[in-house]
Amino acid sequence: MDILHKTILCPFCGHPTHITLDISGEDQDDIEDCSNCCNPIHVQTHKDELRNKVQVFIDAEDEQYY
Repeated sequence: MDILHKTILCPFCGHPTHITLDISGEDQDDIEDCSNCCNPIHVQTHKDELRNKVQVFIDAEDEQYY
């Protein structure tokens, strides 16, 4: 099991939040709650095996894309 520990900033209040990601499998799409304001944070993880990198995308759960 591959574990990645990251510190991210909440897109709502800017508070640093610690998250733990399991990067041993496929791409992930998760929701984490901010420990400060309790708003949901949308966390997407993409494992790029060709370049041996992991990309983590953070946004607010209520953002809309057009």
